[in-house]
Amino acid sequence: MKYVNAESIFPVELLNEIQKYVNGEVVYVPISKGARKKWGENSGSKTYLNSRNHEIRQQFSAGIKIDQLSDRFFLSRDSIKKIVYSKK
Repeated sequence: MKYVNAESIFPVELLNEIQKYVNGEVVYVPISKGARKKWGENSGSKTYLNSRNHEIRQQFSAGIKIDQLSDRFFLSRDSIKKIVYSKK
């Protein structure tokens, strides 16, 4: 997150109004809801996990046992069960 000096971006009237509430403090302005990205979209984590889970489901459908999948993907048996028995 990058800090920006308020004097360089806000009009004087708005800056004066903001200073009535917080003067000399650091303020976080969140991203608007329409511009916010969902979890894992920036890093690619979501895509990776969806791909991995799809592969786990395919292998389970092909007859690979839960214990074997647990060893292959370094996940607990319970995690594998959640993936293969979910409705996706």
